[in-house]
Amino acid sequence: MNRIQKLSIWNKAFAAVLIIFGLAMGIGGVWLAALGGNWYYLLAGVGCIIAGSLVFAKRTSAVYWFGAVFIGSLLWCIQESGLDYWRWVPRFDVMLLLGIAFAFQLPSLKPGISRKFSTCFGVVCIVAFIVAGIIPFTPWNYTATTNLPAPVNDAFTANTGDGKASNPDVGDWYTYGGSLASQRFSASKQITPENVKNLTVAWQYRSGDFPKRSWGVENTPLKIGDTLYTCTAHNLVIAIDAATGKEKWRFDPKVTDRAIPYTSACRGLTWYDAQTNSHVTTADMNKGEQPSVSAIADNSDDCQHRIIMGTLDARVIELNAKTGEVCKSFGNQGTVDLTEDMGEIYHGYVSINTAPVVVRDTLVVSHQVLDGERAYGPPGVIKAYDVRTGKLKWAWDAAEPNISKPRTGPDAYKRGSPDVWTNFTGDDKLGLIYLPVANASGDYYSSQRSDAVNKYSVSLTALNVETGLPVWNFQTAHKDVWDYDQGSQPSLVDYPAKNGEKTPAIIIPTKQGEIYVLDRRNGKPLFDVEERPVPGGGVEPDSRSPTQPYSTFHHLSKPDLTPQDMWGLTPIDQMVCRIQFQQASYKGQYTPPTADQPYIEYPGYNGGSDWGSVAIDPVRGIIIANYNDMANYAQLVPRKKVDELGWKTRDQIPFNPTEAGHAEGSGAPQVGVPYGVNVNAGWRLPFTGMLCKEPPYGGIRAIDMRDGHTIWDRPLGTARKNGPFNMPTGLPIDIGTPNNGGSVVTAGGLVFVAAATDDLIRAIDITTGKTVWSVPLPAGGQANPIVYTQNGREYLVIVAGGHHFMETPSGDYIMAYALPEK
Repeated sequence: MNRIQKLSIWNKAFAAVLIIFGLAMGIGGVWLAALGGNWYYLLAGVGCIIAGSLVFAKRTSAVYWFGAVFIGSLLWCIQESGLDYWRWVPRFDVMLLLGIAFAFQLPSLKPGISRKFSTCFGVVCIVAFIVAGIIPFTPWNYTATTNLPAPVNDAFTANTGDGKASNPDVGDWYTYGGSLASQRFSASKQITPENVKNLTVAWQYRSGDFPKRSWGVENTPLKIGDTLYTCTAHNLVIAIDAATGKEKWRFDPKVTDRAIPYTSACRGLTWYDAQTNSHVTTADMNKGEQPSVSAIADNSDDCQHRIIMGTLDARVIELNAKTGEVCKSFGNQGTVDLTEDMGEIYHGYVSINTAPVVVRDTLVVSHQVLDGERAYGPPGVIKAYDVRTGKLKWAWDAAEPNISKPRTGPDAYKRGSPDVWTNFTGDDKLGLIYLPVANASGDYYSSQRSDAVNKYSVSLTALNVETGLPVWNFQTAHKDVWDYDQGSQPSLVDYPAKNGEKTPAIIIPTKQGEIYVLDRRNGKPLFDVEERPVPGGGVEPDSRSPTQPYSTFHHLSKPDLTPQDMWGLTPIDQMVCRIQFQQASYKGQYTPPTADQPYIEYPGYNGGSDWGSVAIDPVRGIIIANYNDMANYAQLVPRKKVDELGWKTRDQIPFNPTEAGHAEGSGAPQVGVPYGVNVNAGWRLPFTGMLCKEPPYGGIRAIDMRDGHTIWDRPLGTARKNGPFNMPTGLPIDIGTPNNGGSVVTAGGLVFVAAATDDLIRAIDITTGKTVWSVPLPAGGQANPIVYTQNGREYLVIVAGGHHFMETPSGDYIMAYALPEK
């Protein structure tokens, strides 16, 4: 029988859905095929349209057409996806649902087919759907532990000097990274994988400082003695009792919203007293004498112990750590203006959002220059002051690297020179400051840069703390036009040698996902670095470097993208992503920027390791690196088009106190170079908000410091606060979300990390990579947590302030967790 006797309402609905779905697939499929992409979508779309039309025509041949589409889709999925679960989701989820509906209509669509057969087919499809729904709740995309190194006491502990910043008292957190070595390691052992499940809130503190725009405080407190020191989005400095969370004092520098740059970040503060640092004079260095702890007498009566803060409006302020009062002996009544002799400054263009660093008696201060606005904006000069008096000792500008003598006047330093926006560190013993130097202000265009800027941009540069002049520099991206600036704070370790000696080393994670290990005395790689060919072309082909440096130690980056890596919730949005892929220029990593078509940057500027950096267990010899795995979809915009679109620099538009913030590089005018730029950070679809690359989007990995091999790897972040249309699913699936912020490692065998967009803080067993405890935070956890002890009790503390770019809720919370008191 060739005819369907009678169409039920379900038959008609099924046929209508087939036609609508088929039209969407067919129209997009024609477009994709015309661009040289996969023909499946066109063929499947045509098949669905024919099958739906035949149902309305009461033709039983509709069963064969849909059956062919279903089986063909299954075979295509097997061919394209293999055992990659996330690839199956957009390719077959809709088809499987259509298969379930089809199965239970078979007897009416094809008389002669038994109800038993259709029921069995339907049950198989339902079971497949249930199994597919269960799989992501299992540890999917986990790499199991291999070759776990045995603990060796102080195997990789760094000798950076004799002061307290190098050797904090047990239980203290002396600098942003814990110590000058910035290993983010706590020797506390009270909390273990076995008892961590008993952690409860010990205390909660709220600052009352909610930014109205561009929230994201990103703060990591200090803990010295019995006091916790933190700063807020408007640079309030607050001292808190470390055991109870009770406020001791607060200082308000009166920073306004107009000063907030891209993000209201106050990542950290700086502690100083006479015991903080080793001290040695230049004469001692020349004689080769070893530094020793100084018995420096503080020249002031008011500040024996100091908290140092850099503000978003570019002031450096020193406070009495006990009272919160300004140290009037420093600078001008307690304050130094970083912008002196920096020429014209616009609101929000120059901000200090990372902790200054003290090496010996020198206070080194860097700052952020707002990206994407003016290629010749304020200079990125690094300034060094006497830590007690505030007297300017030297100033280093990457555009004129061989001059460090402070200069005066509006043109003292080169406008648009590279800044150091992220956290940095130093070595008291060697007398070196390690600066992760970023890009010149015109991030996505390089032809106008000088030779000096090309040399020092996107490099780790070591300066002599006494002279302010470079000792060595190591570049991690040549002639960068991808915003691959140095984002991570470097960490210091000492590598043991067979003869019992140790090599002072520095570890540099990058946005590209490379991890370099260098001798921190001279910048020479301890593991080979290879210059490998990369793509050329783009809008300025003569300026592209033919090679880029790749580490043979370890890399967090994944293989180059393919059309098969495109993702979505359904075949339709996955097809849209494939269309965008085909429309773009993509030649692999370091694809040059283009103006005549979009280009894909993978990893994107929020890929690899960013300002959260890595944590290091010096006893086990393990690096813990959480990372992002996302692409950017970008395009250069010619100046004429920028003007037509009305893109303005921040100083050219009225101030909006309620602006929520946006992705960096989105609609950026880049005045001063021939192109603006429009960056779709993360490569998201405008309607659903879904990312075009398949999950995971972020992970966390344990790496053996001895040889760089992966010990374990896993996704970081669940889908509980994420989903299509920015709607939280509530599902505890380890999808691996974007993450910002780092981790802390303890001698108790735990990794504590928040960072992800699921608003959870979690404990991970360092030996297995498995989550052994997690709790929700009251706001986004985009900050580095710390672990300290007080009165014999171990505390885990994190600032939950949220982040506008990560789209996590803002907050003013400091959360402290501990085991119940006995």
